Amino acid sequence: MTRLLISLAGLIGAAGVALAAASAHGADASRLASASAMLLFHATAVLACVALLARGLLHGGIGLVAAFGFVIGAALFAGDLTLRQYAGHSLFPYAAPTGGTLMIASWLALTLAAVVARK
Repeated sequence: MTRLLISLAGLIGAAGVALAAASAHGADASRLASASAMLLFHATAVLACVALLARGLLHGGIGLVAAFGFVIGAALFAGDLTLRQYAGHSLFPYAAPTGGTLMIASWLALTLAAVVARK
């Protein structure tokens, strides 16, 4: 499971850098800058979750839920903004807010995972 999370973090990190480059070179690409930031921040958060899980500092199940929530939430948020930028329509109704809400919930899950972790 941790290798999968590390791989997903690498993919969303790479996508974040690609969107940052597209944002820097495109006209009116503020959506891409926001998408890039969410991907890059949450790729790092996933890697941190993996490291904290390996050290036993997070509750295993809740920590995994948080890490996968970061991946899915960031993908929904960034995917929706990117599709709006390039295709002119959304991924599905409320995809970006759903992704954002999932990222917030994942940060709260991370908090819970730290609080209830076995000492």
